[in-house]
Amino acid sequence: MPHSTEAFTPLSKLPNFDPRHAPVVGNDAHLPAVAWRELQADAIRKRFQSPPIWQPEVREEPLYAQRQPMHASVLIPIVLRSEPTVLLTQRTAHLSTHSGQIAFPGGKADEDDRDAAATALREAEEEVGLQQDLVEVLGHLPLYVTGTSFLITPVVAMVQPGFVLAPNHDEVSDIFEVPLHFLMNPANHQRHAMETQGLRREWFSMPFQDTNATLPNGTQERFVWGATAGMLRNLYRFLIA
Repeated sequence: MPHSTEAFTPLSKLPNFDPRHAPVVGNDAHLPAVAWRELQADAIRKRFQSPPIWQPEVREEPLYAQRQPMHASVLIPIVLRSEPTVLLTQRTAHLSTHSGQIAFPGGKADEDDRDAAATALREAEEEVGLQQDLVEVLGHLPLYVTGTSFLITPVVAMVQPGFVLAPNHDEVSDIFEVPLHFLMNPANHQRHAMETQGLRREWFSMPFQDTNATLPNGTQERFVWGATAGMLRNLYRFLIA
């Protein structure tokens, strides 16, 4: 796989690129969904306490950024509603990396952060106002390396409902939740592939139709793709192992 940092442009920066219209080469409806009972708080907690033998499916994207690698963390917040959900954000359009994309709360590590979990918790509080005393960190998934040279540690946590969010509008344009069972069902995982600049690029997407009455039209497609979808795919592999 080529790793020149000068030859390639990020997909989101390609002229007229829209991930929703990228070629779909298949989905994984033949794979089992994570069972409902395995998506409940006690089962997920036990899974992290006694991890299975497993392998992440997505580890590293082709590098295209001319920058020093930077450590970062994201929080994968599982909200403990009667039907567990994952809290996600939509990044603002003016950000220099991954602008406008759906993401987990998170960001670069600070020198004062004691570990990856501390980074994820701090960033989640700064980005969306998620109070740390409502968050139970369970563990983390393997390092995920983005094409923008971020070395991301995905920190998985359970969040008690009842929080009041306060988004940082410089970074976050929207906050929403997607049912965990939807994200942990491979029938909802699309595989994309396309050739650009002499490089075959492949990624997952998980398009979700959000039917929230507070939305302007009552419904909106939440197109989860790229690094966020890759980390969710790894979470699926961890929970199904």
